[in-house]
Formats: sequence, structure tokens, C-alpha cells
Amino acid sequence: MDPTAASAMPQAPARPVRRIVIAGGGTAGWMVAACLSKTMGRLLDIQLVESDEIGTVGVGEATIPPLQIFHQLLELDEREFMAATSATFKLGIQFENWRNGNDRYIHSFGTTGKDHWTAGFQHFWLKGRERGLARDYGDYSLELRAAQDSRFAHLPRGGLSYAYHFDATRYAAFLRTFSESHGVRRIEGKIRAVNLDAASGHIRSLTLDSSASIDGDLFIDCTGFRALLIGEALKVPYEDWSHWLPCDSALAVQTASVGEAVPYTRSIAHASGWQWRIPLQHRVGNGLVYCSRHMSDDEARALLLANVQGEVLTTPRQLKFKPGQRREVWRHNCVAIGLASGFIEPLESTSIHLIQRGLIRLMQMFPTAGISAADIAEYNQQAQTEIEHIRDFVVLHYHLTQRDDSAFWRECRAMNVPASLRHRLALFGETGRVFRGPNELFAENSWIQVMLGQGLMPQQHHPVADLMGDGELTDFLESIRGTINRTVSQLPPHERYVQQYCAAPAR
Repeated sequence: MDPTAASAMPQAPARPVRRIVIAGGGTAGWMVAACLSKTMGRLLDIQLVESDEIGTVGVGEATIPPLQIFHQLLELDEREFMAATSATFKLGIQFENWRNGNDRYIHSFGTTGKDHWTAGFQHFWLKGRERGLARDYGDYSLELRAAQDSRFAHLPRGGLSYAYHFDATRYAAFLRTFSESHGVRRIEGKIRAVNLDAASGHIRSLTLDSSASIDGDLFIDCTGFRALLIGEALKVPYEDWSHWLPCDSALAVQTASVGEAVPYTRSIAHASGWQWRIPLQHRVGNGLVYCSRHMSDDEARALLLANVQGEVLTTPRQLKFKPGQRREVWRHNCVAIGLASGFIEPLESTSIHLIQRGLIRLMQMFPTAGISAADIAEYNQQAQTEIEHIRDFVVLHYHLTQRDDSAFWRECRAMNVPASLRHRLALFGETGRVFRGPNELFAENSWIQVMLGQGLMPQQHHPVADLMGDGELTDFLESIRGTINRTVSQLPPHERYVQQYCAAPAR
């Protein structure tokens, strides 16, 4: 969006923001409620409006490591949270059949190898590969090797980077209890009308189906894909990214566990999309993300049910979505967080992270003394830049493939990707270099693992790697690999560690 657009809008006279109305519950609403009540609850009156009759999307059960920062902010006990949500640990994502239809690689958390001040580890690995001295790139990542061996433990000084798989419905309930203990008031009811101030365009109140009126100074739109406030009431347009992200449908189903929970998410590519498999303590979350132009809903349902393991516990639930973002996620006195602000797709587990980033950004720019046009413009600019970086990373998986076995994959290979992504691919392909811009979510190691995993091998490496002789380079690489193998061998099995650390109570 144009950073000056907000300043051109009619602005109500600045007044202190004290009354917060969160429209919608679910993961987004209760994450916002928990954060605001914990950090600023003494200064604010916080109400959350939701209806038991309206279901939540709640299929996102895989997360990424920054969620630990959010939990530290709330001072949550990790054991208590994990037991309450039947959580397991996650060290990365295993991608299957994405490159050529018969392959697999892991995008793990953490780092790989050891960087030199002049060049990243990948340059030394490339030189070692050229000389026949290097093993698989993943052999030099602790998190990746632990995931392959299905081992886990907390290590000193954060030595193992991890996230979680958890039951999203139980997570929302857990945060609701936390929020209400910090003063948040939940109001049951459906939103019937969003009432605007004619002069300023700001939201004045919400009218519920009971005819109750909920007034506020700042409204947080967590109404999901419906976007009742930011979209329907304030008419903020939606930017469609379907030409880059072809999948627009998903089916989700739960199955009984048939084996030990592994510490990684599985992402299995099919002819017109991909399937997720997420192990929890009490069940497995499954889903199929697909492109409706290439696969009918009935075909998708049959494909998903034919590729799950264990007893099917729920009826497959269907979701329709349009990848993209709101042109503005903060307009007037309304901030959209979660699906109301935009949606990429489930790949790489970024939805909950974008909720977290949206609310942390709101905390940093909280309009205590009154809503500022400059804050609105800055918030929107930061949100746009951040989601575009994530968009590029997700598009990478679809576009950088050798698959040509279906019209879907041929379209993905041929798509005209964003210029920002073309630059990253050209830079790595020609020089082996990667970069990380300010506030980008995915670090260099993530880009390297996925680009290598999808088949992009750099044409050259940094010349500093040529300064090592065969003996020195072998010792360097083997020292890293040996340390990782020794550490992994001492870790307990993931399933056993979870049961000892945070076993969920029987229900």
C-alpha cells in the first residue's frame, strides 16, 4: 500500500485507547487476548466477542520456533502448555516428492555447519562435494539428524532449535483460560452489524444478534476469512495471489495414531497439491491442500482418505480460501490479525506466526494516547513487507521443481514468479550466496535447504573455500559431522521424552 494513504484518510480527534474489542475467538482471538491482557491488562478494558455456533478453522497444528518467544512473553509453563494441548516437538518439515516425484529432504530448524566470516558454510560444503569429500548437506545439521533418528531432548543454551505440533482447538481453550484469569471478558454472540461513525469512518460499536451493543476505542478483527470488520465494514480490498499460489482448497481429517510420534511434519506432494501429516500425542492431524482447477472436491476427498494411516476419527472438513493479503491490515481504529488480514497457505506453518507478529507489532505501536496516521502507515508497511517475504519462500517450493507429470506441476514450473524471488534464485544458482533482509522470518539456512532440496545446485562457490587443502577440508567437515552424530546418539527417543516430560492427561 501507499504509506501516505493512511494520512489522507479522515481521522477522528485523537483520544486515549482504553476499550479493546476483539471480534472473534479461535487461535487468533485468544492469542491477542492473552498477549494484551498479560502485558497491558491493568491499563485496558478487553472484551472478546465470539459465538459457539461459529466454528473456527483450527486446522493449523504445526508451528515454528518463534512461538517460544510468545510463550516466554506470557510466562507460560512449557510442560503445562504441552500437556494441555497434547503437543509434541517439531524439528522441521520433511518434504516428499516435491522435486521429481520420488524424493525427500528435510527443511530443519537451526543452522547447518559453521560459517566463516567471509562465506557461509554452504561454500565449504560445495567445495567438499566437488572434491568428493562431503556427505549430504543435512548431515551437518543437528536438528535435521535428530529428526531423522526421531530423537529429542532439551539441550543447554538452546542447543536444539524446535517448535511444536499441538491441538489448535485445545490451544485456543488454554489461552482462553489464561486470558480470563488476566481480566478478559468473553461475550457470547454473533455479530449482526458493525456500526461506523459517519464523520470519521471509524468503528463505533458492534451490534450482536441479541441486540446488545459493544462499544470500543480499538477493534481487533479476528473473524477469519469472513473479515467482518476490515473487509465487509471498512471495505479494505484484498490482493489476490492465486497466480503465484495455485492451491485454493483444503480438506482436514483426524486419525488415530498407529506408531510413535516423529518430531517433524510430513509434507507429501501429490499430482495437484500436497498432503500434511502432523503427529500429536493422542492422534494425527491430516490434510490435503489442492488446486480446485485441477482436482475436484470428490477426487480430493478420495485421495486424502486413501493416503492416511489409522482409524479415521472425524468427517473430512473442507476449507476454501484465496491466497493473498489485505491492502491494509490497519485502517482507522481496526486492526486485522489472523486470517482476516490475509492467508498464504498451510505450507511451512506460518499462519500462527503471522498472528504472533501482527499482535507483537501492535504492542510495539500501541496507540495508548490516540490512534496516529503515522503508526497506521508504518504498521501496514511492515506487515506487507513481512508477508511478501514469506510468500516468496512458499512460492519457491512450487516453482523450483523438476516435476512435469501433471498439468498442475507444469503450470507451477512455468509461472512468472515475483521479481524478488527471481533474484534470490539467480543469486544462489550462480554464486551460492543467500541473504536475509531486515525482519525476514526465514534465515539463510532455510533458503539453502529448500533450494538444494528442490534441486538447485550453485554453479560456483566462494574462493575462500579453495584455500583449504583436502586434509584440512576433510577434518573441518568431519569434525562438524562427528560432533552432531555424538550428540544425536545421546538424545532419547522423541516419543519417550514427550511422555516423560509432558504427557497429556487421558480424556
